[in-house]
Amino acid sequence: MTKINRRDLIKWLGAGIVCSQIPVTGSLAFGSTSNHQSNSPKLVWIVLRGAMDSLHAVLPAFDGNLLVHRRLIAEPALEAMLPMDQGFGLNNNLPTLHSWYQQKQMVPVVAVASPYRQRSHFEGQDVLESGLFPLNQDNGWLSRALEATGKTGLAVSHSLPVSLRGGQLAGTWYPNTIPSAKEDLYQRLFQMYKQDDLLHDRLEEALNVRGIVGNSMNGNSRKFKALAEAAGTLLSHQESPDAIMLEMGGWDTHDNQLSRLSRQFQELDSGLQTMRTSMGEQTWNNTIVMIATEFGRTVAMNGTGGTDHGTASCLFMAGGAVNGGKVQSNWPGLAKKDLYEERDLRPTSDIRQWISAALMQHWQLSTAQLKSIFPDITPAKIV
Repeated sequence: MTKINRRDLIKWLGAGIVCSQIPVTGSLAFGSTSNHQSNSPKLVWIVLRGAMDSLHAVLPAFDGNLLVHRRLIAEPALEAMLPMDQGFGLNNNLPTLHSWYQQKQMVPVVAVASPYRQRSHFEGQDVLESGLFPLNQDNGWLSRALEATGKTGLAVSHSLPVSLRGGQLAGTWYPNTIPSAKEDLYQRLFQMYKQDDLLHDRLEEALNVRGIVGNSMNGNSRKFKALAEAAGTLLSHQESPDAIMLEMGGWDTHDNQLSRLSRQFQELDSGLQTMRTSMGEQTWNNTIVMIATEFGRTVAMNGTGGTDHGTASCLFMAGGAVNGGKVQSNWPGLAKKDLYEERDLRPTSDIRQWISAALMQHWQLSTAQLKSIFPDITPAKIV
C-alpha cells in the first residue's frame, strides 16, 4: 500500500475527499452534536454559480421595457409565467417555488446585489460568499454566523467553499466515486487510528454519514437533485448540522438562453422539491432556504440569444419558517436611464441586508452578533 502523509490524510478526510486507500462514502466534522436536534432552526444556503438571469426567473410583466430589450426570450416566458403579486410572475419551470409562494413559504427579493461590480464570476462568487468588501477569501459569512452562535455547518462539496471558511465548526461531504470497501478494512483503520483522536473521529463521522445517506449515493449521484435529497436526509437526522450549503453550476447563459434556462430551472426546482420531501415536514417547518447567485445579467439580449454578465439579480428565501407570499424590495425600472451603467438591472438593496434579516429572525442573532458577520450592514425590513 502506498504510504499516505498524515497531514494530507487529515486534509482529505476533513474535506470529504476520499483517497483510494480509504474508500468511505464521505466525511464531515460537526463538532459536538449532542444539542443538535432535527427540529432546531435549520439554514440551507444554495449558490447558483454562473450568474442566473433574474429577469427570466422573476419576470416584471408590468414593465414594458422588458420586451423592448429582450422580446425574443421574454415573450415566451411572459406568456407562460406563474403569477405573483405587484405584476411579477415566476418562470413556469419553477412550479415548486411557485407552490411555496402560494403557501406563503417563499419570498423573492428582486434587484439585489453584493457590493461587487466588476462582473468576474470568480471574484463575484467570492464576495457573495465572504460577505466582506474588500474581499477576504478565508472568511465566509456563514462561517462567521456559525462561530457567533456555536452552530455547525456542512458543505455538500468537494472542498470547503468560501462561505464556510475561517472557523472550525464546518465540514464537507460529497458522494464517493470509488467502490465501497469491506467492513474489515474500516475495523483495521479504527485500530490504526486508536491513538489519534482526530483521525479516529473523522473516520467515525464519515461512516456515520454513509449510514445516514445510504449506499445509493454513488459516483453517478452528483446531479443537483441527488445532492439536494442527501442534504434533506442529513438535515432530518437527529444529529444533523444546523446549516448546509449546496452549489449548482451552469447559469452562465451567453447563448441559447431560452432552452438552457428552462433546463436549469427544472433541475433546480426538482431538487428543491426532493430536498423538502427528504427532510420531512417537521424539519421543513424549521428551515429557511436561501438561493443566491453572484450577479445578474444584462437587460438586453445579445446576438446569440443569450445575455452577458450584469449586476443586480434576485434572492429566493423559502421554507416552512418563512413568512412569504410577497415580492420584496424596490423595483428600479428597465428604461435605459434607470439601468446601471445603461445596461444592467440596478441594485436597490444589498443582499447582505436580507441575509442579515433572515439570520436575525431565524437564529435570533443579536445586533452585536450580526455586526460580527456583516459589519456596517443594517438588516432589511421584511414587509
